[in-house]
Amino acid sequence: MQVAKYCASGNDFVIFHTFKKQDFSEKARELCHRQNGVGADGLIVIVPHGEYDFEWQFYNSDGSEAEMCGNGSRAAAHYAHANNLAPAKMRFLTLAGVISAEVEGEMVLSELTPPKILDKTIVENGKSWWKLDTGVPHLVHFTDNIKEFDIQEARALRQKYNANVNIAYIDGDALIVRTYERGVEDETLACGTGMAACFYRANQEGLVGDAIEVYPKSGETLYLGKNERTITFKGAVKKVFVTEI
Repeated sequence: MQVAKYCASGNDFVIFHTFKKQDFSEKARELCHRQNGVGADGLIVIVPHGEYDFEWQFYNSDGSEAEMCGNGSRAAAHYAHANNLAPAKMRFLTLAGVISAEVEGEMVLSELTPPKILDKTIVENGKSWWKLDTGVPHLVHFTDNIKEFDIQEARALRQKYNANVNIAYIDGDALIVRTYERGVEDETLACGTGMAACFYRANQEGLVGDAIEVYPKSGETLYLGKNERTITFKGAVKKVFVTEI
């Protein structure tokens, strides 16, 4: 089988397309393994759909299926357009709902599913957390020291609330974000829906405007904004290689 390796803001994915939906959880564990496979944070499988340009199946590296992935949505859109599976402006179906995306060269803009605030009253270890859903659930805390991210604390919160865990710091007109991701079970270089959750909380609290630059751990620049429908998410996507397994 032929697969592509993609990277979007530090998140890496294995992507392939096929004609039939099936359970690819074991294939995700094999392909995403860093030593014995291609190595990736997740597997994206693109399949045809009667109403939309395509449908995706998204798997974390541990084989668990996820409703949504922001960086994955941009990688999937680039792959679909490059392989003539979708036009430059497309709509595709995820477990979280329908995603709109637009490809312009290496830059891809996605409209994420409308954000939801699930809980604004969480206090853990003396810290204020919001739980939001930007396609998948996220905990968000604003910190004064983005360099200190307690992975053990994040792992405990991930288990307790079944959510990804983010800390964020507002630096002038920019937002810096670090994320511990479910399914990967560690900090990743970037998480699109996590950045969106941090941006949405900051926006709702009046800390940032309706458009901002966001920097994940990878250091790449992402552009998040808010329109009348939802959150927009734009950044560069890189096709690393194509190979046969």
